[in-house]
Amino acid sequence: MASILPKGKRRSTAKKTTKGKNYKFLLPGLFILSLLLVTIIVPAVAQSSISIVSQEVRQQQLTPEQILKQGREFYEAGQFFEAANLWQQAAQAYKNQGTILNQAQALNYLSLAYQDLGQGKQAQEAITTSLELLQSRKKLEPRGVAILAQALNTQGSLQLTQGKTETALATWKQAEATYELAGNETGKLGSRINQAQALQTLGQYRRANELLKKLVEELQTQPDSVLKADGLRSLGIALQTVGDLVKSKAILEQSLAISQQLNASADTSATLLGIGNIARDVQRYDVAWKFYQEAANLAQTPITTLQAQLNQLSLLAQTQQWQTASSLMPQIESNLSQLSPSRASVYARVNLAESLMQLLLTNNKQQTTNNIAQSLATAVQQARQIKDSRAEAYALTQLGKLYEQTQQWQDAQSLTEQALQISQSIEAADITARAAWQLGRILEQRGDLTGSIAAFQGAFAHLQSLRSDLVAVSPDVQFNFKESVEPVYRELVNLLLQPTLTHGQIEDTSQANIKQAREVIEALQLAELDNFFRDACLDTQPVVLDEIDTQAAVIYPIILHDSFRGNSASRLEVVISLPNQPLRHYATQLPEEEIENILQQFYSSLYPGYSRDQRLRLAEEVYDWLLRPAEADLANSGIETLVFVPDGFLRNLPIAALYDGEQYIVEKYSVALSPGLQLFPQGLKREELQALTAGLTEARQGFAELPAVEDEVKEIASEVDAQVLLNQEFTRTAFQKEINGKPFPVVHLATHGQFSSNPQETFLLTWDERISIKDFDLLFEKRRLGILKPIDLLVLSACQTAAGDKRATLGLAGFALRSGARSTMASLWSVHDESTAALMSEFYRQLTQTNLPITKAEALRQAQLTLLSDPQYNHPYFWASFVLVGNWL
Repeated sequence: MASILPKGKRRSTAKKTTKGKNYKFLLPGLFILSLLLVTIIVPAVAQSSISIVSQEVRQQQLTPEQILKQGREFYEAGQFFEAANLWQQAAQAYKNQGTILNQAQALNYLSLAYQDLGQGKQAQEAITTSLELLQSRKKLEPRGVAILAQALNTQGSLQLTQGKTETALATWKQAEATYELAGNETGKLGSRINQAQALQTLGQYRRANELLKKLVEELQTQPDSVLKADGLRSLGIALQTVGDLVKSKAILEQSLAISQQLNASADTSATLLGIGNIARDVQRYDVAWKFYQEAANLAQTPITTLQAQLNQLSLLAQTQQWQTASSLMPQIESNLSQLSPSRASVYARVNLAESLMQLLLTNNKQQTTNNIAQSLATAVQQARQIKDSRAEAYALTQLGKLYEQTQQWQDAQSLTEQALQISQSIEAADITARAAWQLGRILEQRGDLTGSIAAFQGAFAHLQSLRSDLVAVSPDVQFNFKESVEPVYRELVNLLLQPTLTHGQIEDTSQANIKQAREVIEALQLAELDNFFRDACLDTQPVVLDEIDTQAAVIYPIILHDSFRGNSASRLEVVISLPNQPLRHYATQLPEEEIENILQQFYSSLYPGYSRDQRLRLAEEVYDWLLRPAEADLANSGIETLVFVPDGFLRNLPIAALYDGEQYIVEKYSVALSPGLQLFPQGLKREELQALTAGLTEARQGFAELPAVEDEVKEIASEVDAQVLLNQEFTRTAFQKEINGKPFPVVHLATHGQFSSNPQETFLLTWDERISIKDFDLLFEKRRLGILKPIDLLVLSACQTAAGDKRATLGLAGFALRSGARSTMASLWSVHDESTAALMSEFYRQLTQTNLPITKAEALRQAQLTLLSDPQYNHPYFWASFVLVGNWL
């Protein structure tokens, strides 16, 4: 099997062609075998399309202008190969005539078509020639300026696909200025939206959002028009892509109102589709359905009607409504039959197949399986007919997935390998990642574990190369994190940590495999945070444990599934890293449901009133999973701090409250949490502590009063030099003024807050409003950018995780990382505020010791032990809630 690792970090769009190869495949095993053989293996059809068009052009002796127009019609219909052929003829005709501007325009169009076909070299040659022709003229007339702006926009798109993002950004700025000279507001708007895309790719999300916000403000001042409606819709979709659903919905609703007022049905339909997608994002499925239905009713063409109907079908598949889906199918099939071969028609068939395959998981009907295979066979044939390699790879991947679902492993493998060969040849990393993952699953089921690992490694590598694009990747190959990204990481770790069978002997997992498994676990942590933030703005700087702390152990627990040949077993794996020692791992074989039930029971047992014996039994059971096998190694290595990189619901658990049968972990070790050593923030030089302390004692915005907060901030002020903002003084404006005015090493916030896996539901309370994750980002921007000293310690003392949210502490990690704080201490649940005041007072007293400085993790441990020794607060509910995230030193 050829290597499927990426050659370098590139975006998903293609750059090479398949050089005319025809990939033959067979489809045995289904009822429609003979029909598919006749339908699919027709390479002559694909090869004949050029000559037929060329003959028509010659016979009719079309003018270059007519050829150019015909090319646009093919392009708008998604038939890029035919468009490229015609535009090439037009460019040559204009060259022969000596009409430079027309030749430059035709070459600009030609470059766009080549980009869509994945032919990067030809696209580059065409746009370079176009620009050279335009720039060779001493002075351009207005039409020439407009063509130059278009060419610059095209060049920027090509540069972005080549990974030259900063160059693309500069080119689009130049395009914007040129469009302004040409008086073309539509082109200017498009160039600026492109700039926002480039900024997102560079990880400069704040600049991207500022640009989009500015565009919204500018559009608001314009009179209502179709252009304004289109511009607002584009901005709304861009905002949706970066996860700002509230603003996105508001902007799309403005666009909708304008297009409705102007009776622009096509624009109204497109905007309704966008609003429906937002409703679906927030799981308002009934609302989404209504918007999709209205969009379909107002659509002006079969393809736009079909898009809305396919969204409806996808929604029905997601909610498993087979009967309603069946009633929708005749309409979809009717609209699909009206489409000429194009990329849009191929993608429509693939999306239809995906929805029907989801429905088949609960309604296995042979006739439906046959129909899906027929439709996908047609999609492959159409892709070949229009010579669209990307569309062909996409359709082949889906067809391979169908055979995987029906357990026809040989055919599934063959089709998937063909898809991989094509997607790699055009460097379409998004399709390659999906096809490589699929091949890994298939090979695992066929017992080829070596090949399976290689395929999963390829999928993983391509996902890493796509990291900044996973949220905004091509809409035709969307990556749903839970369905298409996270499983790749988990399944690769699962394979890497399995024992190998050599010459009939079971061998231990190699160090190389354990090391890679650890790297993949860390990458999964990062991917989850990227997905949480809806961007990839976190800089990674991997560190070596031995160079940080020789008395710390890093522990990576992860829940894995073993799907080999229908086996649905799962296990809790633990990888442990000790200073100057080889990695080791161990596992507990248990059904995932049982693991999660026990973890949930342990979490519930931490509230007063729960049976003490039951709580300790559960705490010891989890201890047995995570630490019992490593007890001797930890003791022999002189370990003092346990750093957990937890997975799933383990993130919500207070590790300090685990029990070894005699004592709590906190009585033996300091404990810290980390999103991975690749995100380890270097600590600041310890100096005299100065703190900005803010809090609320009074009830605000529906949250209860916190009367002991006043004592808490007074106690802190007695231990460190503190600036205090209490109640009415703790407004967002006052807090921002203080945080930007003086480089406080410590920021302590004693206020209500909630951590959630949904950024929209993650916030901190001030007197006058809520501070969201994104607001937090802006508040601490000067420190994160190095204008002011970063915060050494952020304390959030009255927060809680969202009820029923297994990944709620992603919100905690979000606050920690967005603030740029080196260390963050926070509560997993809202604790009795008098005990919190006592714990915080002791924590700061320990931290400010000058005779024998200790780490932050040890300071927290000593504060927890102080409460543990107090009969009034010795229950874990009072002291175990507090966790330290980030730098524990």
